[in-house]
Amino acid sequence: MTTGEERDHGTAQAWKALGGAPDLAGRVRYRGVGDLGDGPLPVRELARATVGVCGLAAAELAAVRAGGGAGDVAPPVVDEGAVATAFVSERHLRVEGHAPVTFAPLSGFWRTRDGWVRTHANYPHHEAALVRALRLSSATPEAVRAAVAGRTAVEVQELVYGEGGLAVAVAREYGEPQPLMEAVRVSGARGRSLGDAPVGRPATGVRVLDLTRVIAGPVATRTLGVLGADVLRIDSPRLPEADDAYADTGFGKRSALLDLAGAGAKDRAVLEGLLAGADVVVTGYRPGALERYGLGARQLLERWPGLVVAELCAWGWREWGPWAGRRGFDSLVQAGYGIASRCGGSDGAPGVLPAQALDHGTGYLVAAGVLRALAEGGGRGLRFSLAGTGSWLVRGLGAGGPARGAGGAAAHGAGYSAEPWLRVTPSGYGVLRHAASPFGEWAVGPSRWGADRAVWLPR
Repeated sequence: MTTGEERDHGTAQAWKALGGAPDLAGRVRYRGVGDLGDGPLPVRELARATVGVCGLAAAELAAVRAGGGAGDVAPPVVDEGAVATAFVSERHLRVEGHAPVTFAPLSGFWRTRDGWVRTHANYPHHEAALVRALRLSSATPEAVRAAVAGRTAVEVQELVYGEGGLAVAVAREYGEPQPLMEAVRVSGARGRSLGDAPVGRPATGVRVLDLTRVIAGPVATRTLGVLGADVLRIDSPRLPEADDAYADTGFGKRSALLDLAGAGAKDRAVLEGLLAGADVVVTGYRPGALERYGLGARQLLERWPGLVVAELCAWGWREWGPWAGRRGFDSLVQAGYGIASRCGGSDGAPGVLPAQALDHGTGYLVAAGVLRALAEGGGRGLRFSLAGTGSWLVRGLGAGGPARGAGGAAAHGAGYSAEPWLRVTPSGYGVLRHAASPFGEWAVGPSRWGADRAVWLPR
């Protein structure tokens, strides 16, 4: 079990950003070994710290629900093997024995006239936009390579974004500093009184409306689910989710479809009822995307001031830069924020972090922020972004150079095996092999995306 300043370096930074009492950060204990690579940036430290503060926030909420205070917060113990396995959960997933495709053929780095560009075309509508923007004769890697070779990286980026697709020029320098978390509003109102909770499940009875997609937001809500929350994910039937993505992140929640963009008066009424019964709303769309439906944090807190509303996006918020309104994913933020260049090889080609650490790390930070807000009584809005987590990685955790890692060389992978942290569980997609949560076991596997009723479970 690790001790001392090395253990507390990232944990103390993250806990401070979440507004936690400083003296509590030292209570987190880490044990075991994990392996998230030996790259130039401290990914392991990010991973263990984000899971650590989530465990600490869960312990804080448990103490509050038991009628105690800061002195009653039990020291959480985090196993680094569980952390390392969970941070690459999508790589461990097997659906009926088959491995999912993590990145589609048209997703990746492409050399341009003046550098590199990164595309993301995992979803069919993003692939179609890429094909339109570059006027490809065929949707093949060879066609993309030829189409971008004579253009600048920024030209490709803007052409593809203009068609509704996703491409980002690989930046050579780090982006502007961004906060790890922002508290954007405190209403002064208190949420519903929660009462006692079972041991190990401090979020029991908490209703979480999940308006997120892909990895970061769903990691946050599946974590709240394993801690006892009733999590209901709502999606539009106009924006289908990939089965493999939901099979990995659909644990600990139910999934229903509501159409607010069409003739959705009935569906809107259903959503209003869900909001009236919710304790927490977690959203994962770019700034401005949900405001037109009245689902921005300020709008929600005006109507339901006791809510906890956690918003997350890719690039940060309006006041933090011109890209706030753009769509993005972990791989694109790594490219656009300068992380891909930092991880590049000697040949000048960009590289990647050993995990989609911005996604997973932000997910655990969101869950931690929600748990802390519940412990403080609710009634607040919180903001997170992948770029904010990236900024912390390179400027906070990375300020002292490569990850030090408490526990010496052994903690960098010697003796690590994912096997103790892999589970086999039935699901709506068949039998899944999947990574366990660092916080316990999910009661059941995920249902199929959109297959559940849009109702809360009885408390």
